[in-house]
Amino acid sequence: MTRPIHVHLLPALFEPADLRGGVAVVIDVLRATSTIVHALAAGAQAVIPCGEIEEARRIASQAPAGTVLLGGERKGLRIPGFDLGNSPDEYTSHVVARKKIVMTTTNGTRALLRAREARRVLIGALSNESAVVEQLAAETGPVHLVCAGTDGKITLEDTLCGGGIAHWLDLAAADAFPADDATRLAMILFDSCGRDYDRVHEERVLATLRQSLGGKNLIECGLGADIVTCAEQDKFAVVPELFVHDWEIRAAR
Repeated sequence: MTRPIHVHLLPALFEPADLRGGVAVVIDVLRATSTIVHALAAGAQAVIPCGEIEEARRIASQAPAGTVLLGGERKGLRIPGFDLGNSPDEYTSHVVARKKIVMTTTNGTRALLRAREARRVLIGALSNESAVVEQLAAETGPVHLVCAGTDGKITLEDTLCGGGIAHWLDLAAADAFPADDATRLAMILFDSCGRDYDRVHEERVLATLRQSLGGKNLIECGLGADIVTCAEQDKFAVVPELFVHDWEIRAAR
């Protein structure tokens, strides 16, 4: 049997039922999925994604005192009254170890909601790209790489990451293949940055992120340092997974 790889350039470009039976990887490089990877790598117990601010506040209020932190953003900035924003560097072991993070963001957590009907829902970023490919190579069935985008618009950073995962999975798994033009476009973008993890490749990736819609938004918010963090590649081996029945993101088993 063959395994099609689909890069969905926006969550709106597929129906949730289209993902049934497949493995989805939700990608929001700037910054939700990068932050989730950092949080679990720093020892957070779990991340609970929420679509709306009031939902996040309600869930956090029901947890025992001292066990939960509120994290997230709107328009790039920390939500008033929240403990953390959406900057990966905020999620250090000193802050998040053994805590649950209740998180809501403009794009990333909503993309997770859209992908919930997949058989498995993984979280991908540049910082754990190789680990995600390794997980996918051991799986069966279609692969859906879901790019969160920014405010309903396609973004370079998510497309680049999706193209990289598609490229390496195509090489790692003999039965995997790019299934459509959107996937091929993402792989071409990845090719344009150079395939090898060398200095030139890293510089091109960082430049691409800075030129992207999401990158420009962060620079306008004074959060340009987050772009550098989110551009770091293969920093972590952790692959977060959304366990839909528990509605928690924890390290994949």
